[in-house]
Amino acid sequence: MADVMVFRAGDREYRGASALEIVHALRREVAGGDGAGRSLRQFLLDSLEQLGDRIPLRELDVSDRLDEEMLALSYLYLRDEFGAGKLSGVPGRQRWAHTL
Repeated sequence: MADVMVFRAGDREYRGASALEIVHALRREVAGGDGAGRSLRQFLLDSLEQLGDRIPLRELDVSDRLDEEMLALSYLYLRDEFGAGKLSGVPGRQRWAHTL
């Protein structure tokens, strides 16, 4: 069975094989199923702007240097770190996310 990532926000739970799948599900829900109108980067900026009381917008690099999967994963990690959701099931996370 493939690894499944889980992101919880409020009373909602999102599952996917990648961070990008989860972010697309979030975008569809927020847009009422019409998430195609905004780019992924614009959706993430808009989302963080709405969470501005908890997450500083400057924390997310939305430049073209990052591919969409890394950008989506960074967004989910930020939400987890600042208490605007809970991310679990990330393959390999425990290997690199530890104190020194």
